[in-house]
Amino acid sequence: MKILKTIALTLTIVTASSCKDTKSAIPSENVSEEKTELKKEKDMKVLFVLTSHDKLGDTGKKTGFWVEEFANPYYTLLDKGVDITIATPNGGAAPIDPSSDSPDAATEATERFDKDDAAKAKIANTNKLSDMNVDDFDAVFYPGGHGPLWDLANDATSIALIEKFNTQEKPVAFVCHAPAALKGVKNTDGTPLVKGKKVTGFTNSEEAAVGLTDVVPFLVEDMLQENGGIYSKKEDWAAYAIQDGNLITGQNPASSELVAEKLLEALK
Repeated sequence: MKILKTIALTLTIVTASSCKDTKSAIPSENVSEEKTELKKEKDMKVLFVLTSHDKLGDTGKKTGFWVEEFANPYYTLLDKGVDITIATPNGGAAPIDPSSDSPDAATEATERFDKDDAAKAKIANTNKLSDMNVDDFDAVFYPGGHGPLWDLANDATSIALIEKFNTQEKPVAFVCHAPAALKGVKNTDGTPLVKGKKVTGFTNSEEAAVGLTDVVPFLVEDMLQENGGIYSKKEDWAAYAIQDGNLITGQNPASSELVAEKLLEALK
């Protein structure tokens, strides 16, 4: 009888201890999952590709990248812990379009950039695009400005980079004039990457409104349609972005935040 009581007492102690261990493990597992999710978000790496071109055709005026189209996505992603690397075809300083740096073009994001010495230092000393490895990044983002119409549209390194991101099914995002960089990008079967895909970009009427229809080497809207893209748009200057698979495009400067949000969501 004493033996039975001893066995029963032992089983009770073992069971109680087991339950205690199980309960204590649950919060620990939850913490581990939270840490993993947090780490995953903080480990996201995005490559920003900016233009190196600073001449606005034969006008004698300067161009470059549009500050809002860089700054808004930059801070949208940075504030979520995304690690951002900035590159240009030539490396070194990325030219800022003077029109985008005027009081008329100021936004909350551009004002933040104006006070951000660290961000301005990165713009003044960008990486060279040919040194970038697609395998090191989870996505790529191209801000606009008129510059990309002249360099990124024909840059072999940029074209190959976008093609590799696409082959790896990583998000590729563009806003305003930046879809110009898609001009020569192909799928693995040799067809244009945008063929049969829903896209948007700076409209013909928006280009006419800024008086540069006869200055730019081509019109973004026309090029996307000629390459077989299913082009859509909203009224001039309205915020509009569209996603088709891993391809994200935005219509104009006002669309930069929408593109950034879609990119961030695609990274999750």
